Amino acid sequence: MVDIVVNSSERIRKMVYASLFASMSSVGAYMVIPIGGPVPITLQLLFVFFAGAFLGARWGMTSMLVYLLLGIAGLPVFAGGAAGLGVLLGPTGGYLLGFVAAAYVIGYLVEHFPTKSFFRVSLYFLAGMVTIYVFGYLQLIYVASLTPKEAFIIGIAPFILLDAIKAIAAAVLFTHLDMSYD
Repeated sequence: MVDIVVNSSERIRKMVYASLFASMSSVGAYMVIPIGGPVPITLQLLFVFFAGAFLGARWGMTSMLVYLLLGIAGLPVFAGGAAGLGVLLGPTGGYLLGFVAAAYVIGYLVEHFPTKSFFRVSLYFLAGMVTIYVFGYLQLIYVASLTPKEAFIIGIAPFILLDAIKAIAAAVLFTHLDMSYD
């Protein structure tokens, strides 16, 4: 009986944390810097990194799925307050789908290769960043009918430096915070 209560309590705690990271991703979507193309700069990436790193693969991915479902349901949680399935099917939708995959990738790396090494955690976050770029890049090519070169110039190149800085900042925070809930 005690084991059931502990497992139930742990599951509720993880659901709360997953909801929290989904909410923070929503807030990060309002911190927008438009750069003239279809893809703006936001702070969402930080919360994707943290969701995967702090929650692990399954719950990190779940938190980003919750975030997407909120937006699909019509809540204005996507960049600049956008909402609806059309956003997910539009030119920036690949990045949003990439959030789910990136949280999973980062969580998997943290679970299977645990570390508090700044260098290794930075690599995990950069792997997540690349995962998001792959999804976004492919959808830009398909939905916006761009050439691979155009999609790179519009959808990846303007973001690499700032996103790498976000990954490094997130790695600094992650390696110095102890938010384990084991």
